[in-house]
Amino acid sequence: MAPRASVPAPRFDLGQTLQDGLRLHREGRLHDAEKLYARALKAAPDNFDALNLLGAIKAQTGKMGEALRLLTAAVKVNPGAADALVNLANVLHALKRDAEALDCLDKALRLNPHDTQTQLNRASALLSMKRPQDALASLDMVLAREPQNAAALLNHGVAKAELGHHADALGDLNAALRLAPGNPTLLYNRGSAFLHLGKPAEALADLDRAVAALPDHRLAWNNRGRALEMLNRHDEAAASFGKAIAIDKDYADAHFNLSLALLALGKLEQGFGEYEWRWKRSGVTDRRRGYGRPLWLGEYPLARKTILLHAEQGLGDTIQFARYASMLANTGARVVLEVQAELKSLFANMPGIASCHARGEPLPAYDVQCPLGSLPLALKTTAETVPAPIPYVTADPERMAKWRPAIDKLPGKRVALTWAGHAHHVNDMNRSIPLETLEPLLAQPGISFVSVQHELRETDGEILARHPQATNLGTQFTDMADTAAVLSLVDLVIAVDTSVAHLAAAMGHPTWVLQPFTPDWRWTLTGARSPWYPQARLFRQPAIGDWSAVVANLRDALIDSAKF
Repeated sequence: MAPRASVPAPRFDLGQTLQDGLRLHREGRLHDAEKLYARALKAAPDNFDALNLLGAIKAQTGKMGEALRLLTAAVKVNPGAADALVNLANVLHALKRDAEALDCLDKALRLNPHDTQTQLNRASALLSMKRPQDALASLDMVLAREPQNAAALLNHGVAKAELGHHADALGDLNAALRLAPGNPTLLYNRGSAFLHLGKPAEALADLDRAVAALPDHRLAWNNRGRALEMLNRHDEAAASFGKAIAIDKDYADAHFNLSLALLALGKLEQGFGEYEWRWKRSGVTDRRRGYGRPLWLGEYPLARKTILLHAEQGLGDTIQFARYASMLANTGARVVLEVQAELKSLFANMPGIASCHARGEPLPAYDVQCPLGSLPLALKTTAETVPAPIPYVTADPERMAKWRPAIDKLPGKRVALTWAGHAHHVNDMNRSIPLETLEPLLAQPGISFVSVQHELRETDGEILARHPQATNLGTQFTDMADTAAVLSLVDLVIAVDTSVAHLAAAMGHPTWVLQPFTPDWRWTLTGARSPWYPQARLFRQPAIGDWSAVVANLRDALIDSAKF
């Protein structure tokens, strides 16, 4: 048989291979496109287009490590290619390396200063870096050229919200939703803005639509739960937080929010278990790790051991949970207490405390440590076993002597009053009352009111000055021991949910606490009493924001002087 002539292999065409890959890529046939790009790169390992296109498709398919390697090489081959810089920036952003992403985007913008998408990506990187003001500059440039750009309006709203300008954010998000109605990301962000503006019903409507469109949107499920909590629908809120946790079992914010819903429902054991997630929330520092001794959560007896109990939240929380110190002392433990400086003098002689120290002061040796807010879990507190050894805080006689002359000269019944907490508290809008709303009380005959507000807001001084029966002492206090002394000298304390309410109730002094429609869990959801402070009387809003009804009930109660 005669030999057959060999057929030469077809010549490899790099350009055609890349063109075919790009066509498949645009058609969404990513796997087939990837194979062609890989073949091209094997034939030409330093080819810019092969590196850039294969890197882009690796990023699209979630292979960020490979994408980073390929795109870094592409930019090295051709540093003047804006599209490769943008692709590399997208990968760096996905890997949470936003400072490097920003550098790439800035280089790309120097090459192509009017590219809208690059400016949008730059804003996204800046938002991830917690630089919303800088992000606004990029977004303003985009919107100046394209005022109907929904993505720019969305991020403009997000940046405004991060700056605390939620009403302005709402305007941006409304405009974006007119362009992209039903977009779940927009609905989520508008719902979040409504939450911050104290409009939970509107928030819930948006968040319901967001989770219907994107059932795996854990952030939307979490904020939906928050909206339901604000509407006093805590069972439904707990279920919504549970949905978020089912999507991401390590979602700390949802676990913490679930704890608050469970505690409000009186499910204390389960709630305090979830409450430990507070340390893993975004932006929270885990103070437990700085104490260098084992964390104790009730696993073993403490007889003949020294335990450090340390404050970790607000003054009111410290006062509430300090009740557990004597319980531990009664088991044979030596209790060292670390608290905020404002509470050191007040707690110095508390029963069961071996020593009390302000944060930052040297501490004696101790064997174990426990945050105050973890004590209900450690001691297995249930709704039936809430310890209420009232009073467990007392005023110092020397401080009482200091303030007695100021109180004794006041005619009639003496009522201490506090109407607001810290202005920057996350719940300030819900729990504080504008002083002008309380003016009908200040005009009540036969009563002298004593302001124990540590800080007055802009118009508070003018309002107090209009009422001769109102005396301002709170701004003269040096710490909470002064507050306790004055509270012990008056006939009644009226307070919103602040440290003053906790202090007066812990002292067992006649205390009326003004509660918003959605109260903090420790005041329970209904009724006039809380198991944590059974002597305190609770006045509750009948609807969101309705302080006028609360003030009317207070006036009626004050008229009946037998009530205090």
